[in-house]
Amino acid sequence: MTNTGGPPVVRAISMLRIDRDAGVATTGFAPILRLASLVTPSPATTIRGVRIRSLLLVAALATTSPLRADEPRQVWEFRNGGWTAAEVPSTQPETDPTLDRVDALLDRGQHRDARKLALEWEKANRTSPLRDRVLHQIARAYFDYGDRTRAFFHIDELMDTYPQSRFFYPSLELQYRIAEAYLDGYKQRFLKIPLIRVDGDAIEMMYRIQQRSPGSPLAEKALLRTADYYFASADYDLAADAYAAYARNYPRSPVVPRVRLRAAYSSLAQFRGLRYDATPLTDARTQFLSLIDDYPQMAAEENLRDVVARIDTTFARKGNVTADFYRRIGAEQGAAYTYTYVLTTYPDTPEADDAAAGLQAVLPADSGATPPAPPPDRPAIPSPPEVMR
Repeated sequence: MTNTGGPPVVRAISMLRIDRDAGVATTGFAPILRLASLVTPSPATTIRGVRIRSLLLVAALATTSPLRADEPRQVWEFRNGGWTAAEVPSTQPETDPTLDRVDALLDRGQHRDARKLALEWEKANRTSPLRDRVLHQIARAYFDYGDRTRAFFHIDELMDTYPQSRFFYPSLELQYRIAEAYLDGYKQRFLKIPLIRVDGDAIEMMYRIQQRSPGSPLAEKALLRTADYYFASADYDLAADAYAAYARNYPRSPVVPRVRLRAAYSSLAQFRGLRYDATPLTDARTQFLSLIDDYPQMAAEENLRDVVARIDTTFARKGNVTADFYRRIGAEQGAAYTYTYVLTTYPDTPEADDAAAGLQAVLPADSGATPPAPPPDRPAIPSPPEVMR
């Protein structure tokens, strides 16, 4: 290597100093490799050359310019199948004296003055990085006043416009409180008087909470609260679906046994009578048997085996009703088959005696006819463990 301007290390560091003085960005590896390539050790000085290159790389890294804290940053979000620029949340200190005064008024319960002051500030500072804070304050003021719906919409605007705000999750909790209050009977104001129940809107609020924070503890609470509301309101088909969704989405929750129990009772409550479809009874029986296998202690406390026995009695009664219908229309073969099913499947129920009498009437003993083959046995109720007997 020809020495034209000093030793290689001196020339390399001099070039590095020139690069910095000229304002060239040295945050990548290209300038470092370009400078290190100036040092080409001879075979006799290989170890020394390696040391020189290492020192040069360390010096280059030490002189790189990191990203300044006050430089603008760009945040990207994946929406509608593509990456779009998103607004960077405010990181400035929240020292606005007007907003501090609004917080003080809210803490003292003066929601009217706080709302008026916050609305005036929001109209005058629509592009302020602290707008997420004032939206949360306005929602709090409306919440304290009693206009929960308007508070909900202001929170919605905050979460739609500032998804990375530090007020996002507190606002979500406030929305949950609003929805839960409506489900508990809180009425919406009309002419400044609480008059109107909005249970349907509250359910929609609960679903929106789940959509905004899927998998979060608040979404779990919202789904369970929705299922409990349906159960208390006797909407058993919706309750069964909501409880099933909870058990499927949160299998490790400690309330899963209770959730599955209520789901089974919701299925059982959908049975309308002996002359209607028995699918809800079948679903409920399967769910109760699964609970008996998975949670024997809870099954003993809730007497689930007695519940299954009552379901079997209902099945037997429904079978006799169906067989009597076949007898009335002259379908003796169908009646005999149904009576035989009741006899073989539910032999220990009082309905089995009625089925035997009906079968005797359809197929007298002196007629020489034989009843049809019985269907396969239904799964029996599991016996309790030895420790619980």
